[in-house]
Amino acid sequence: MKQSEETPHLVDRSGRRYGLAEPRWRGDDGGPLMMSPLSGITPSQVDTAERSLWRYGAAIPVNPAARVSLGEGFTPQVPLDWHGRNIHFKLEWFNPTSSFKDRGTAVMISHLASLGVTELLEDSSGNGGSSVSAYCAASRIRARILAPATMSEAKTLQCRAFGADVELYPGTRDEVAEEALRQSAKVFYASHNWHPFFLQGTKTIAYEMWEMLGFRAPDNVVLVAGAGSVVLGCDIAFTELLEAGQIDRRPRLLVGQPESWATIVDGVNGWSTAPRTRTPTIAAGASISAPVRLREAVEAIHRSNGAAIAVDEDSIRASLRELLARGLYAEPTSAVAVAALDQYIANGTIGADETTIVVLTGSALKAADTMAAVI
Repeated sequence: MKQSEETPHLVDRSGRRYGLAEPRWRGDDGGPLMMSPLSGITPSQVDTAERSLWRYGAAIPVNPAARVSLGEGFTPQVPLDWHGRNIHFKLEWFNPTSSFKDRGTAVMISHLASLGVTELLEDSSGNGGSSVSAYCAASRIRARILAPATMSEAKTLQCRAFGADVELYPGTRDEVAEEALRQSAKVFYASHNWHPFFLQGTKTIAYEMWEMLGFRAPDNVVLVAGAGSVVLGCDIAFTELLEAGQIDRRPRLLVGQPESWATIVDGVNGWSTAPRTRTPTIAAGASISAPVRLREAVEAIHRSNGAAIAVDEDSIRASLRELLARGLYAEPTSAVAVAALDQYIANGTIGADETTIVVLTGSALKAADTMAAVI
């Protein structure tokens, strides 16, 4: 029997397997878990009557009866003339809480609700907490959100509006994650950076690219990476589609990160220099110095014959202003992908006749203070 035909299960870095009936978020080896390889789907298996990510339910290992949905996914993929290139922009702020995080959260919370989880802990710099708060409200799960004290007021308000218990922690994003690990001894930890079902939701962004391009693969997908969940989601989905014979090659995953937080960039390029100096960035959603799945993100980019580059703050700001000039009210973190796009075009990585999709991860409506300083 092929691995993709086996009963779905989780596996840790040591190779140990775990069933799906246990609400587990990491392996006994202390590392992150991944879903075993799953079969990709064909166009006939897309549920076209469903206008959400659940149209790809045949590729998601969640009981249909357990689905918790607020209409997430199936976001616009808008073609624009970008400096003479036809570039598609994936507008992820059309998700219910205005960020791509709703994809992963919908699937993760559906799975946990089906297992009877009634209370959970999430740590976030903003969008993840907002998303988990919303889907916990929809599923009647009590949510505790641990976030940096610097989280925007809009995102804090969104979490509390959904009934979450928000604890603002006086530390960096990485220190918040460390505190969440300590608190996980008392409450189930449903971290979007750790939980393997979150990636089963983020992979649907790649299934949408495939469907919206007429069931074919793009040449390039340009992404901003913090923890790398969209990178990994794309890698999972394109692997499934490749194994199912639905695409004939992997799209290249072309990643951008703020230069002070470019840990994945360093890993991809094989740089073993001293840790970068961490300075504040307007791309707060990408300010993660130690991604949980760093190894897997680097492998995914290499597997796609992709690349990763660092972009400076001036470039991020300039790209954000250009997005605004096109009517795209994207959060500053999204502008990292656009700054990277411009570099990839300039250095010849992206060819003139190639199909390229840029993912804009979230809305600027939740970053009003930062936006005021930029414009």
